[in-house]
Formats: sequence, C-alpha cells, structure tokens
Amino acid sequence: MKPINPLRLLLIGFILAVAGWSATVITSRYSMATPVLPATALATMGVIVAITLILGIRVLKWRNSLNTNGPGTSARKRPVLDPLLAARTLVLAQACAYAGTVLLGWHVGIFLDQLRIWSLRSDQGITWLALAMAGGGLVMIVVGLLVERFCKIPPEDGDTKGVDGKPGRAVHGEAAGEGEYAYRGD
Repeated sequence: MKPINPLRLLLIGFILAVAGWSATVITSRYSMATPVLPATALATMGVIVAITLILGIRVLKWRNSLNTNGPGTSARKRPVLDPLLAARTLVLAQACAYAGTVLLGWHVGIFLDQLRIWSLRSDQGITWLALAMAGGGLVMIVVGLLVERFCKIPPEDGDTKGVDGKPGRAVHGEAAGEGEYAYRGD
C-alpha cells in the first residue's frame, strides 16, 4: 500500500468545500434544510477515532518491541501481531483520514456560507454544528495520519545492501517512495 499523499487530501478537501458551499447556496435558495450532519454524527466520529487509535497503539507497541528486543531475544518473548490485523489497521487509518477530509471539506463549505449571513440569523445553531463537524473531520484526519505512521516498519539490519551501500533493507519501500507497513504486504 502507498502512504497517503497530503496534497491529495488538500485537493479532496478543497473540492468538497466548494461542493458543500454550493449545496448550501442551492438549498437556501429553495428554502430547504441546510445539508449538515446531525450532532449525533460526532459520537460516531468519536467511536471511529477511538477504535482507530486503539488498534494503532497496538501496532505501535508491537513495532516498538522489535526495536527493544534484539536479535538474540527468544521468539517466545516477542509479542505476536496478526498480519491481517496490521493490514486492517492501516486500511482503517487511511479510510479515517479520507473520511475526515470529506467531512472537513463539506462542513467548511457550509460554515463559510453560513458566516456571510451570521448577523441576519437569530439561530446560529447550524453554523456551530458545521464548525463542530469540521473539527471532528480534522481530528479524524490527524488520527488517521498518525496511525498510518504507527504502521510503518522500522529499517532492519540484514545482508542486503541499502540505498547508500551500507547493510540494510533492499531498495524498495520508503527508498522507492512506496513505504512499507507493519503487515509486510509489498
């Protein structure tokens, strides 16, 4: 799997901000409800973030145990990590970041449209709700990117030659721009 490209996240966020702003303009023109998620979505976002973080910390503990346990450590003392769990954690982290980008972009667009009529409205609940949803999307992005970093495998010492000719990992993964993750799925 390839790591998330931050420029792609920015592009998606910008496109969704324009779409959210446009949808709000159209719905307000036809006296329809503002297309913002309900407040209960924050609880769902919190659960997703918590599960992603818990699984990511589990992978991080396994990865850090590889650094503390040298090559002479017996196999029984090393913690075991299910490769499928590591792969699913990585996929969940990336999905969390992308979903957060979509939510952030959409609700920033709604917030920007609501700001222009801030002083005309007596009830600013929609504006605050859109801001809260955008904040939840930002938290999802941060946790997704953080857990993605947790899933990266540290370089190994081995018989193969690294990039600079010194012993290390063969030229693939980070050196080739792809990145290698804890589940070793090249």
